[in-house]
Amino acid sequence: MLRLAWRRSASKSSRAEPARLLAAVFQGAEGPQYNSYRDSRGFRHIPHPPPPSDRSPFLHPQPAYHLSPAVYRSMASGGEDAPHRHTNRLSKERSPYLLQHAHNPVDWYPWGQEAFDKAKKEDKPIFLSVGYSTCHWCHVMERESFEDEEIGKILSDNFVCIKLDREERPDVDKVYMTFVQATSGGGGWPMSVWLTPDLRPFIGGTYFPPKDNRGRPGFKTVLIRIMEQWQNNRPALESNGERILDALKKGTAVTANPGESPPLAPDVANRCFQQLAHSYEEEYGGFRDAPKFPTPVNLMFLMSYWSVNRSTTEGVEALQMALHTLRMMALGGIHDHVAQGFHRYSTDSSWHVPHFEKMLYDQAQLAVAYITASQVSGEQFFADVAKDILLYVSRDLSDKSGGVYSAEDADSVPANGGPEKREGAFCVWTASEIRELLPDVVEGATGAATQGDIFMHHYGVKEQGNVAPEQDPHGELQGQNVLIVRYSVELTAARFGISVEKVNELLSSARAKMADVRKNRPRPHLDTKMLASWNGLMLSAYARVGAVLGDRALLDRAVEAGNFLMEHLWDAERQTILRSCYRGDQMEVQQISPPICGFLDDYAFIICGLLDLYEATLQAEWLRWAEELQLRQDELFWDNHGGGYFCSDPSDGTVLLQLKEGRSRAWC
Repeated sequence: MLRLAWRRSASKSSRAEPARLLAAVFQGAEGPQYNSYRDSRGFRHIPHPPPPSDRSPFLHPQPAYHLSPAVYRSMASGGEDAPHRHTNRLSKERSPYLLQHAHNPVDWYPWGQEAFDKAKKEDKPIFLSVGYSTCHWCHVMERESFEDEEIGKILSDNFVCIKLDREERPDVDKVYMTFVQATSGGGGWPMSVWLTPDLRPFIGGTYFPPKDNRGRPGFKTVLIRIMEQWQNNRPALESNGERILDALKKGTAVTANPGESPPLAPDVANRCFQQLAHSYEEEYGGFRDAPKFPTPVNLMFLMSYWSVNRSTTEGVEALQMALHTLRMMALGGIHDHVAQGFHRYSTDSSWHVPHFEKMLYDQAQLAVAYITASQVSGEQFFADVAKDILLYVSRDLSDKSGGVYSAEDADSVPANGGPEKREGAFCVWTASEIRELLPDVVEGATGAATQGDIFMHHYGVKEQGNVAPEQDPHGELQGQNVLIVRYSVELTAARFGISVEKVNELLSSARAKMADVRKNRPRPHLDTKMLASWNGLMLSAYARVGAVLGDRALLDRAVEAGNFLMEHLWDAERQTILRSCYRGDQMEVQQISPPICGFLDDYAFIICGLLDLYEATLQAEWLRWAEELQLRQDELFWDNHGGGYFCSDPSDGTVLLQLKEGRSRAWC
């Protein structure tokens, strides 16, 4: 089955021209050096590389409560009934991200022909801003720049401004992110790119602060300088941009060489194992230094590698690496011990302090990884974690139609203190909160310990908070605790002189009480967009976990997920998968007009999910549909000349680069 990857390559000469171009635009000022690594190797949509460990720009998400689209439209003005000073075309969209910008003082257009025609008619450059609804730094830039009246006027008067949800149009995002990464060496969201009226990029970056600071130009200055260069130096801008684009077309081309035999599969597998072993971190598991991502694809590879090399030292080592990593993640703060599910990544090497965003594709792939670990190890611990993940998805991310939402934000309003959203506010605890909630003395416990004492010992809770200052550069987690299992239940039982069974009972009771408290806290923003590819991954998770555990309810949920995909994200008349659908104001499933057609990953992940569903249920209808989709995928995306699959429909003339996934982009 396909595991998509993107090829990031460009000639050395393609990097020199943009440097001169940027220097001209910024006129000697030190240009922004922000490298947004939140997903720079892949894009939130499929895999990510490590972001900066200081949670600096381009990493994070923004919240609200679980809102209807009507409320999204009002977010910029402060309330559902508050009057809006500005309303733009984005108010008619369904994407939660676009709706969040519907009342900016910017004349935003969605990506489409209306904006392209306006740019050509008025001969204006295009400002393309790309992000997604749970992106923290996208919202910082909105608050600082896009809600600023002066900046909004500069943008609206001098540019055709386009807002793009990268999760709706990953093909467009991928093209311009390739440009930004090739010209700056970094990338991430928000992505800011300036285009000619025929969509050729000539300048790109990520987050820009609103004002000049320490020699770096602010967004207003950048806009003014780009306007000046467009008026006075336009031929150079356009020709440099064209040269860069040509270099990218050559550098991103992935074709099969006639007569060249591919390397043998065992050789490729051995090379992959050696690379992972080289970057493996033995104490806490995972790969490379912090920040650490779950990398479920890597873990699945290691378990597969063991299955065919189990009699070798390398095979045994591969299994140990996978199981130890999965165990340490489950015990760590990246795992939500109160409300289940996994956060996006850990900012430290011990999996303790996470970036608190929760992504659907992480839940899906980790559920499969944990149930696979339970199969190869025989340990119930891993199966329990898999069930834990699916409990979270079923409770907090599922739509009544059978579809599953995209993400839950990292930020929310603290229950006690101020209107400003903070990262992790929904998830963290003070020691006093826990003591107040769990005051009962435990009979027979050493030193008249309370339930709170035992819980705090087991989960590493400290009176002053357990987040190190270097993991909290913005001071959002001062005095707070991120739960992490510090001791086994056996050690905790020995410490307090009670039985293991009693410890398990006390911890379970405490988590339930804390979950009830969290229900009354302001919730993070929920992105209720339902994406075909990510729902395909979730279909696999329900089917595989349900089959291994013999859990009828999970298998029924898998069938429900398959029916949802067929009913809401399959256009039978055109024989086309649709990229996305949306939760409407009345909780109904809605589609935009015209709908966005599916991309390669939509087909690949749904096909994989259908095969897993067939194997779990032996219902032939799912196998037939999988075969039908595979044939359609071949028709739409296969390159008959160079081999391999294009990521998107090559007939779309608005997508300037026809990219292929040339190397594993492993949902890191």
